[in-house]
Amino acid sequence: MLNGFHHVALIVSDYDRSKQFYTEILGLKIIAETHRAARHSMKLDLQIPGGGQLELFSFPDPPARPSTPEACGLRHLAFRVTDIDATIHALAAKGVAVEAIRVDPNTGSRFTFFADPDGLPIELYEVSRIADPDSH
Repeated sequence: MLNGFHHVALIVSDYDRSKQFYTEILGLKIIAETHRAARHSMKLDLQIPGGGQLELFSFPDPPARPSTPEACGLRHLAFRVTDIDATIHALAAKGVAVEAIRVDPNTGSRFTFFADPDGLPIELYEVSRIADPDSH
């Protein structure tokens, strides 16, 4: 039935701040940016390495997203990395606070979390080049 993952859509509280975070801090490439005048909204399509897209939307006065305690619904975004230490170092150099590295008890893989400008948890999940199907 399903052929693959296409996109995740996020509503952001400050469009310019989130655009800067996802493009300049995380390095995602812009596919398209659209002003939606009728909805007083901006839409930013970003390319996710390995396939898929992240869509950022702005709307006037969106309600805050519950994060703590965890609420029902989307929990977090998780990005695959091959060198979690280097990725954490690059984020720290850009002023991003990252949690301590943990180990997945089921896979033995290392992972950690940090937050986007609206507090959305973002996970880094280390996958070796050998185990990564997109590494060839």
